[in-house]
This record gives sequence, structure tokens and C-alpha cells, in this order.
Amino acid sequence: MARLVLLLFLISSPLVAPAQPFQPPPIATGGDSIRWHAVAEWGVEGRGWEDVQRYYDRLPARAQGLVRDKVWDLSRHSAGMSCRFITDAPEIQVRYSLFLERLAMSHMPASGVSGVDLYALLATGEWQWIGTVQPTARRVHASILRGLPPGRRMYQLNLPLYNGLDSLAIGVTEGAFFEPVAPRTERPVVFYGTSIMHGACASRPGMAIPAILGRRLNVPVINLGFSGNGKLEPEVGHLMTELDAAVYVVDCLPNLSPEETAERAEPFIRQLRAARPSTPILLTEDRVFPNAAFLPGRLEAHRRRHAALRAAYEKLSAEGVTGLYYLEGDGLLGFDGDATVDGSHPTDLGMVRYAHAYEKALRPILQPR
Repeated sequence: MARLVLLLFLISSPLVAPAQPFQPPPIATGGDSIRWHAVAEWGVEGRGWEDVQRYYDRLPARAQGLVRDKVWDLSRHSAGMSCRFITDAPEIQVRYSLFLERLAMSHMPASGVSGVDLYALLATGEWQWIGTVQPTARRVHASILRGLPPGRRMYQLNLPLYNGLDSLAIGVTEGAFFEPVAPRTERPVVFYGTSIMHGACASRPGMAIPAILGRRLNVPVINLGFSGNGKLEPEVGHLMTELDAAVYVVDCLPNLSPEETAERAEPFIRQLRAARPSTPILLTEDRVFPNAAFLPGRLEAHRRRHAALRAAYEKLSAEGVTGLYYLEGDGLLGFDGDATVDGSHPTDLGMVRYAHAYEKALRPILQPR
């Protein structure tokens, strides 16, 4: 375990698709007892491309006009991104400027939509949540935690799920040790999905499915969840193939009809496999609404989507397409009906249950061969 922690300290450069570097706007520093460090100076993890319009965008600038406008707009959110640093500071502050005026949604709090949360790496190698920012305005200046005990620790700050950032800086007590930790270089797990993967309705960024799995599996993650717009589109597939992923996770059925699933699943899988012959692909059925037993039409739609995805998987497997894996949708949310906000979007409990299922599926795929 000590070797694992040491490796986290030694990693020094991000894994991204080839691109031109983006010059971020400067961070204004204050004249107080806090020393500020602009995150863009050492790099954010969870971003797949460097050639972006804004530093915290999820898709490259050239995606505008290639993907649908709705997908492009959602790609401006910083979902899945995080930064790491080491400090012995007794207080950690954060300054950031939000891209969108909307701070919260009717079914999701500002702490998840526009907030950040901080984790500390324990001696056991596990990550422990220690603080969350709950913004009340687009410009945020907040103390995440003060009174921290002496000692150097690695921290990870998770960025907003349903808002974007124009700037971000970490502030530590003047005179404290501070060392940026550059994004890891190993291949990431790339998640392509819907609002559920995007992060709705986690109470804070660290409770989104990719974030939970990144901590549990100790791997970089890239979140390409696009709320209401995970539709197995070839334009998104083309961009995904630019990423040298450890695994592609494809979880789009909640945004597709049974007919669309039957039409699009097989071509999308073939597209990924043609470009990346050896990259594992995990296909996931949609979760079943907890109240589907009371709504026969909805339950039937779930079953038809599942059958269409299963048919594509079995057909390709029978043809000899290798590296395909399958995760069933029944049980992703549990069976007590208590894991969603509205039947569709998970609460933190639902996110944890999703992550349990994904962890079981991903661990054997990620094991060295």
C-alpha cells in the first residue's frame, strides 16, 4: 500500500489526446495571509483534450458544430474533473468563477450542481471526504476547512457537475508547504452516458458514479455523461476513439427508445472496436424505475431496451468481436425503491449502489493480463 501512495506522489503529466495547449485566464491573488495557486498551472485530471475553448470544457473546441448543440452546451460543464495537491496547511480555501448563472436545479442542490468537494488521502490508501462548498453566487471564495492537524497530506478537489468554471485557485495558509500533483498518466476509464452518469442528482461532485469509482479503483476517469443526450451518436463515438482508454463504459439506454437502441447500439460498438481493437467495452442496460411495477408501459420499455442491447452484444460476440462485457440493469438501484429522487435519477444512495455494481464489473476488466 505504501508503494501505491508513493506512486500517486510521483506521477507528473496528463494523458490527453494530442492538441494545442490552451492558455487559461490569470487568477487574481489577494493580499491576505492566503497564498493562491491556479489549478490550470499544473493541470486538471478528468479532461480528455487540451484543445478546448475554456480550460474546464469536457470536449475539444473542434467539437462545436460536430456534435449537436445540446451536447456541446453540456460539455461546458466540468463534471468528472478534479485536481490533486499536497499541503500541510491548517486551512484550505478555494476561489472559483462559475460559467453559468444557474447554481442549482429543482431536484439537485447547489452543492452538487455548482459546488466543489474535498477529499484527503489516508495512510490506508483510501480517500476520505472532508469538506464541501455550497455556492450562493457565481463568484465563490470560501474556506473549505480550517483547523487541520499538522502533517502533509494529498488532497483531491472535485469540480462542479452541472456548471462550468472560468477560473479556479486553491488557497493555503501563507508559509505552508504546497506541492501540485499533476494528472496521472495511466489510461482512464471513459464513461459515456446520460444525466445519471453526468451526476444527477448527487448532493456533491464526489458522489457521482465516475468519481466514486475513480477513488475505489484508483484510476483516472473521464465523465462524458450528457444529461438527456447520451444517444449513441457517431460524432461522440468519433471523439471517444481519440482517447486511449483503459475501458469504454457505454451507459446510454435511459436516453434511448427501444427502437433507437436496436438501431444504434451495434453500429456504435463497431465504431469503437474498429478504432480501438483491444480496448475493453462495457455495455450497460438502463436501470429499472423503482415504480415500474405499477406502470406496465414503462416496464415493457425497459425490457425492450434491454433485449435490444443484449441482441447487439450477442450478435457481435457470435461474430468473434472480443473485449465486450455486459452489465444488467436490474438491481442497479437496489430493490427497495429508496435510491432515486424521481424514479430515474439516483440520490447519493443510488449512486453508491450503481458504483457497487460497476466496481464488480470493472475490477476484473482492469486487472493486468
